[in-house]
Amino acid sequence: MVASKRPVELQNHPQTHPQKYPLIHSLEDWLENPPERTEWVDESLVEKNGMTLKHSRVQSKLARCWGNYKESNGSGGEVYTEAPCRTQKQGRSPDVAYLTPELVAQYGDGKVLPQSFPLTAEIVSPTDLAEDLLAKALEYLESGGEEVWLVYPEVRWIMVITADSRQIFVAEDEVKTRSVLHGFRIGVDELLG
Repeated sequence: MVASKRPVELQNHPQTHPQKYPLIHSLEDWLENPPERTEWVDESLVEKNGMTLKHSRVQSKLARCWGNYKESNGSGGEVYTEAPCRTQKQGRSPDVAYLTPELVAQYGDGKVLPQSFPLTAEIVSPTDLAEDLLAKALEYLESGGEEVWLVYPEVRWIMVITADSRQIFVAEDEVKTRSVLHGFRIGVDELLG
């Protein structure tokens, strides 16, 4: 899910108490204490919104499948949902992300991963704009990420983007990881059905 371009009104946010959104004026403030369901984008705190039941189901299912796979094949590492990371210029919280064992050992106890996750998935919600999602995928790749999945539940598409390839998988296709969590595969219909 891409963060909405609408800046959060920090002191009068209608759905929270003032303690939930402390005054955040910079990326460094966000990195120190990233509020849940927010990202730091283009010098503003933005709220991630637009999640639907379908979005949440796909997010949970993909996290569970990646987690089960890394356990069953001995890959190690960790799978996260909405964990904060820093890209070269933003603070992000990808919907689903995988961190290799080496990076878990190095950064697993920190507040925020100081780079993009090696494998990231964004589950597209009805409020997301295609251009923003593609820019976000490129941002992840430019900040240490190796592979990004853009998952479109409504049209049943999965785009897999790496530094040197871009592929689209549709209903009845099987999608597999390209450069991280080697060997993982799942049918588009199985994940999005």
